[in-house]
Amino acid sequence: MHRSMSPTDTTLLVIDVQQGLADNTPFHGGHRNNPQIENTIPALLTLFRTRNLPIFHVKHNSRDPASTLHPSHPGNAIFPFATPSPTRPIDEPLYTKSVHSAFIGTSLEADLRACGITRLFVCGFTSNMCVNTTVRMAEDLGFEVFVVEDACATFDRVGPDGVLRRAEDIHAYALTDLHGEFCTVIKASDVQGLLGSSEA
Repeated sequence: MHRSMSPTDTTLLVIDVQQGLADNTPFHGGHRNNPQIENTIPALLTLFRTRNLPIFHVKHNSRDPASTLHPSHPGNAIFPFATPSPTRPIDEPLYTKSVHSAFIGTSLEADLRACGITRLFVCGFTSNMCVNTTVRMAEDLGFEVFVVEDACATFDRVGPDGVLRRAEDIHAYALTDLHGEFCTVIKASDVQGLLGSSEA
């Protein structure tokens, strides 16, 4: 049972919601699961903005020139439905990274602690890579983490045995590994209830 949350200790962490991770992008594996993510993430953003809660955005600048997330590619841009609000520059900072964890090479941890934030609601791309790595590290750093399952997604991937694994399966396996050990996996419909009725 999680204790009630204070508006001052909770944030939404939005990871790598970039155009280069669109569905059917061959570089990342083609098929992507959770097509509803383009509705669930905006809904989460609206919820946190309405409650005047902070939102921390993360963007991946790939070091691979062939990647759709390399700064030289249009795909490096954040999807319009997930861009930081220009009217909340202090409450919606944007961090850039070039590795899987949002905590490496950024001031994210220090800034979260300076704001008194202890709980993270996490959404974004991809479930088995940057979301996964960031969540594991967040828990190790002492944060309480909730991963919003239907606001995260990944791609098909071929294993070392040559077998194609569907994005839906990889997503499920990744979150199964995280749940109960590094975080609590929830649905977008659970978030409002977990935040409680109090507002900032």
